[in-house]
Amino acid sequence: QMQLVESGGGLVQAGESLRLSCAASGRTERIIAMGWFRQAPGSDRESVARIRWSGHDIYYSDSVKGRFTISRENTAKTVYLQMNSLKPEDTAVYYCAAYLLGASSPRWGQGTQVTVSS
Repeated sequence: QMQLVESGGGLVQAGESLRLSCAASGRTERIIAMGWFRQAPGSDRESVARIRWSGHDIYYSDSVKGRFTISRENTAKTVYLQMNSLKPEDTAVYYCAAYLLGASSPRWGQGTQVTVSS
């Protein structure tokens, strides 16, 4: 089994920054990419950013491009999401996702709340 543990959420004011971390443990050898999703109340879960474990293929949603940066630390099997210039519309529960070789859907972390006040 594999576990994903997120940390770093919190309450900040608009314009401030937060960094989310997600550490994978257990059976991590099949991970080919990791990413972050978010889900605001009453909304669908949306993809925010994704990075292949090779680091050569990075995706950002248009809503966060230029403000958020995803990175990974291979040896620690950890992925980070640096969130700058936060806006109230970034308020959501942020979920870490691990994409596994051969799996039809990602594995999910438990989620961490990010709240941005205006």
